[in-house]
Amino acid sequence: MSETEAIDRLRQIIRNARRMVFFGGAGVSTESGIPDFRSPSGLYRQKYRYPPETILSRSFFDRDPETFFEFYREKMLFPSAEPNTAHKKLAEWEREGLLSAVVTQNIDGLHQKAGSKRVLELHGSVLRNHCMACGRFYGLSHILETTGVPRCACGGIIKPDVVLYEEPLDYGVTEDAVSAIAAADVLIVGGTSLTVYPASSYVRCFRGDHLVIINRDRTPQDSYAELVINEPIGRVFGEC
Repeated sequence: MSETEAIDRLRQIIRNARRMVFFGGAGVSTESGIPDFRSPSGLYRQKYRYPPETILSRSFFDRDPETFFEFYREKMLFPSAEPNTAHKKLAEWEREGLLSAVVTQNIDGLHQKAGSKRVLELHGSVLRNHCMACGRFYGLSHILETTGVPRCACGGIIKPDVVLYEEPLDYGVTEDAVSAIAAADVLIVGGTSLTVYPASSYVRCFRGDHLVIINRDRTPQDSYAELVINEPIGRVFGEC
């Protein structure tokens, strides 16, 4: 099937959808200037004093919050990033009643910025931060305006509401994500390698009619899909 034929088929699937769900990863936001993790130029291929996977673990956060926040502010926060074609198209489909939910592994908040309402953030969000001592909420601006380890007025350390390595995913969010995927008749998977567990396993909960995978590279679950398009997702959605 040619690329043109694949996109024509995708348009047909979307327009006939009754309950479509989108499941996305870092590749959705790369066109907004946010780097991914596992590509040749991704975050995990760069050299640091400690491996990024170590810095972004809960045990490292507890042990060395100063180094954690130095890395976090420099490499994980992109306050000037704007939604791209993919984010905007998903919000448009939701307004049209075609899309019932976005399930995302991203933490950048760009889906909401584009106008999506039902966004299930499996790995949390950089936009939310809470004091570990008293629970007081702080927005992203507080993290950006402070240096070193951000502290609450009560003296407690402020922790971003992002899921670090060694931390479990939020039970309520994962339940909602699995339920949404299981109830969908169309599941579009985009911008993800489908290698991050347990999020990648949720695709196996899909029992609907049409599974579509859009990713620059092949994924371990391509053989289960009706349609696979190996192109940047923003480019593909821009033609839909």
